[in-house]
Amino acid sequence: MGDKLGIYIHIPFCRSKCDYCDFYSLSGREGRMDHYQKALLAHLRETAPLTQGIPVDSVYFGGGTPSFYGAKRLKELLATLHKLFQIEKDAEITVECNPDSVDLRALCTLRKAGVNRLSLGMQSAQAEELAAIHRIHTPQQTDQAAGLARKAKFNNLSLDLIYGLPGQTMDSWKATVEHALSLIPQHLSCYGLKVEEGTPLARRVAEGEVLPDDDQQADLYLWTVGRLARAGYPQYEISNFAKPGFESRHNLRYWFTRPYIGFGPGAHSDFGGRRYSFVRDLDAYIDGVLHGGNVIDSSELIPQRERCGEYLMLRLRTAQGIDGVEYRRNYFMDFAPLEARLEQFAAQGWVERSPEGRWHFTPKGFLVSNQLIGELLSIQEEATLEKTLPRLKQGRPEEG
Repeated sequence: MGDKLGIYIHIPFCRSKCDYCDFYSLSGREGRMDHYQKALLAHLRETAPLTQGIPVDSVYFGGGTPSFYGAKRLKELLATLHKLFQIEKDAEITVECNPDSVDLRALCTLRKAGVNRLSLGMQSAQAEELAAIHRIHTPQQTDQAAGLARKAKFNNLSLDLIYGLPGQTMDSWKATVEHALSLIPQHLSCYGLKVEEGTPLARRVAEGEVLPDDDQQADLYLWTVGRLARAGYPQYEISNFAKPGFESRHNLRYWFTRPYIGFGPGAHSDFGGRRYSFVRDLDAYIDGVLHGGNVIDSSELIPQRERCGEYLMLRLRTAQGIDGVEYRRNYFMDFAPLEARLEQFAAQGWVERSPEGRWHFTPKGFLVSNQLIGELLSIQEEATLEKTLPRLKQGRPEEG
């Protein structure tokens, strides 16, 4: 994935917004879909010349609910991408779908258009848990959608699950995971429920609703890691599990700090040494793109020192972890202080060192990864130039 590029296209439309969701998404705005399509197509045409000569090996349609946007619009976007960008023949092309917004005709259209990976928002196999977070699909619709995906010749199916839901128990979570495995996906994403500020779920919690606590979530998580490993889905990132060869190429791009370009309101990019994002406002994005206005929300050049911190934060999310030789070569920083702390973490069972010398979190370590990474970043920050390089306080030797 060295110099290759990933493309993310944000589809912000939803049939209904879930109580826990903090992503930029909107319900009841279907009337703006055609205008949004025009803006996306214009933005693709405007950006494509900047990427000439750079192969694209992953395309990801996320949301919102891309399947709700309609297969016809997604097909048009894909045709434009293939025309304007250097999309590799074996590129991973993913579309997120909700079980209530897919049918066989739409899936066949997507498959023929070049989509080769579906990410299905299952979340739970328990009807009462889905209702508790205002998911509008049923468990039966998940089963039907998975079956339709197979009929449409998709052989790379990912299922999203959430643990820590209102009313969820260990038994109900186990039943959800077992049901997901029965659908024979190639990939599973298992996320712990987070209460995001400003969401309906946050208001419910503020009013006294009780959710599974951190200890209960930890038990659910550790059981999941073991069960999926036994089922043939090794963990390759803190929340992601896959059959060998079916790891998400696009998501690995984020964690390995590879370049990507995003399109749509709220979408982020990391391209040309600059990280930038677009406004989280559908109308402002459409009007800005179509009428020459500013759609940039934030933009910054990322110095190499900050990339060094990102290396720790993002690579340690993965099972591959970090490597001292790689660290020194890429960032010209001393790895010894970090390694000393990693050895302390290893004594606690939080990290392990592979035979190849790479340090990575254990499942137990992933549970406290934010705290541990924070400690490593503090150590990194203390590794100033004076500590990294010999001081030149004596000046040059006298010339003879």
